[in-house]
Amino acid sequence: MRILLTNDDGIHAPGLTALETIARALSDDVWICAPEYEQSGASRALTLSDPIRVRRLDERRFAVEGTPTDCVMMAVQQLIPGGKPDLVLSGVNRGQNLAEDVTLSGTVAGAIEGMALGIPSIALSQTMDYFHDEIVAHWETAEAFGPGVVQRLLEVGWPADVIMNVNFPALPPEDISAVEVTRQGFRDGHLRHMEKRSDLRGRDYYWMGFTAKPSTPAEGTDLRAVYEGRISVTPLHIDLTHHETVHKLKGVLGGAPPKISKDIWSGA
Repeated sequence: MRILLTNDDGIHAPGLTALETIARALSDDVWICAPEYEQSGASRALTLSDPIRVRRLDERRFAVEGTPTDCVMMAVQQLIPGGKPDLVLSGVNRGQNLAEDVTLSGTVAGAIEGMALGIPSIALSQTMDYFHDEIVAHWETAEAFGPGVVQRLLEVGWPADVIMNVNFPALPPEDISAVEVTRQGFRDGHLRHMEKRSDLRGRDYYWMGFTAKPSTPAEGTDLRAVYEGRISVTPLHIDLTHHETVHKLKGVLGGAPPKISKDIWSGA
């Protein structure tokens, strides 16, 4: 089995080392194509206005000056000889990719690009309680459970238009005893905020940060599973259609385009 590895934390990230450990427990045909620099939050961005440069680190390891999506496209279409991979693994991300944040994640995007190219793909993330530089993630947890989870998923299989999103709790391996198949949750608060600062010349700039506010997620969600110390496995797809609203709108919108009513704006 040929496995392609990518991530959004960059070619030198410790999570990529953990992912390689997971992959080599499953196969000896492992290829790595990851961003030269960190691309967290890049989502499915493509590099369209600049050339994409590639640095070959060894026979099967490449650093790409681009996004995770660029990396998977580059690996499959240009860098890996002899046919496309059988599996794409993206991660292991330093921090969780849960709930609505999956739409921002470069880790999830790497798996989505694999799916778009017809390759079964899995995103893996190691949850962290805090994101200070001195905090070391429990990479040993991802390494301990990743191979078994990936192997079981491959045995069972999943639809071609779906990826698997796996999140390991921020606990050592001995404190984890369960896996749960979950649905995507939604936080009941907004975690991101902008902080205004000034540089030494008196010019304003802004820095994005995150709060550590916990949510109260529903049973069966990815958030709830990870909060309670279980490995979360969530099938995701990129059909963002809200079907209930489609059915509702079909009853009031269709046929000839509606004309504007001034009464709406006047409050009449």
